[in-house]
Amino acid sequence: MKHKLRHPIFNIIKDITSKSQKEAFVIGGFVRDLILGRPSKDIDIVVLGSGIELAVEVARKIGAININIFKRFGTAMLKYGDMEIEFVGARKESYSKDSRRPFVEKGTLEDDQNRRDFTINSLAICLSEKNFGKLIDPFNGINDIEKKIIITPLDPSITFSDDPLRMMRAIRFASQLNFEIYAPTFRAIKYNRKRIKIVSRERITDEFNKILMSKKPSRGLKLLDKSGLLELIFPELFNMKGIEIINGFGHKDNFIHTIQVVDNISLKSNNLWLRWAALLHDIGKPRTKKITTDGWTFHAHEFVGYHMVPKIFKRMRLPLNEKMKYTAKLVRLHLRPISLVEEIVTDSAIRRLLFDAGDDTDDLMMLCEADITSKIEKKKKQFLNNFKNVRAKLKEVEERDKLRNWQPPISGDIIMNTFNMKPSRDVGIIKKSIREAILNGIIPNNYEQAFEFMIKEGKKLGHNLNSD
Repeated sequence: MKHKLRHPIFNIIKDITSKSQKEAFVIGGFVRDLILGRPSKDIDIVVLGSGIELAVEVARKIGAININIFKRFGTAMLKYGDMEIEFVGARKESYSKDSRRPFVEKGTLEDDQNRRDFTINSLAICLSEKNFGKLIDPFNGINDIEKKIIITPLDPSITFSDDPLRMMRAIRFASQLNFEIYAPTFRAIKYNRKRIKIVSRERITDEFNKILMSKKPSRGLKLLDKSGLLELIFPELFNMKGIEIINGFGHKDNFIHTIQVVDNISLKSNNLWLRWAALLHDIGKPRTKKITTDGWTFHAHEFVGYHMVPKIFKRMRLPLNEKMKYTAKLVRLHLRPISLVEEIVTDSAIRRLLFDAGDDTDDLMMLCEADITSKIEKKKKQFLNNFKNVRAKLKEVEERDKLRNWQPPISGDIIMNTFNMKPSRDVGIIKKSIREAILNGIIPNNYEQAFEFMIKEGKKLGHNLNSD
């Protein structure tokens, strides 16, 4: 079977290898995605010989300015158009028990295909002039693509023990491609799950993020749980599982609810951090769960969850920057819009939400709507209509008061200059009083009224106007 390779890089490689008598193959994910009709941004080229030498020749031919060479690994990488192309010599690998870093030596194409994680990733297409486009499929990966199954080329227990990250990759591919993991392969994941401890947290999180960014993340999240990996890599999420019944009172399974919320948000947005907010929005519930005479409560779980976010981000090597602050903020605020559902709600409450959520108000509302997981259509429709009304209220007050990402019109410097004050607690008190007065609608959001109010508040604290 021969396949059409439309990207110009393949003909360039064919021309070069035909003159040098080298053999080269495109292998792995690009071939898999070509067969599946999926877009791909990466091309892996395996060379029988030096991958670096071929990369240098290709770079010279296409006029590539930047070529990254990694002599230690025998690889080279360059960009051509929107594609990233990696060249490597065919190799075989062996592993020690305490590391997923292999001992590498030169090998044949067969050796290289044997070391691949899954049959669907072991497919290769020949780039030599004689057999250009010919598929080389020693493990019947085409059949596994057609059957939509994930299976290892060799013994799965050895495959996963050698490189435990492959367990995460198996679940990631199942989630991304909507494939099933072959039963013996999945059993090997369960058996080897504790080997995940030798994998760096960064690599685990990279795969986890790819699961989270798949079309239906709950598929991968359920597999992580079923395999036993979830408890090891994300105990806080694992602890949300289960239903407890006491005195006839039960509560919903917060894990199942959470992954439904993640699926819901994934239908609306490809924002990874909004998906993280969906994943963590109820993360504080296990720590706040209490049984009362009226049933189960999770009082203040949004605030407990808010304080858990930085610790989770740090452990999982996620960015401790604005992405984390955004995620934590949405976790903290996710119950606020519900309180605005009532017909009689003050403009002050609306202003405060706009002030607190800022530019993330729309994302917060999206999260609140995704949080509706009721199976009763009438109830679901009512909740969505309620949030539609909240959106209308937010829009009305925002258009009138312009409070999104708002800063009070009077700064600390103005307060200090006006009263000839040094930085002190009183400056903060006056500034806060102005902010609260505007949010409560006591004074309008403009400089003149805020300045007059500042003078009154300053006098209350015993401060007189600067005579200069």
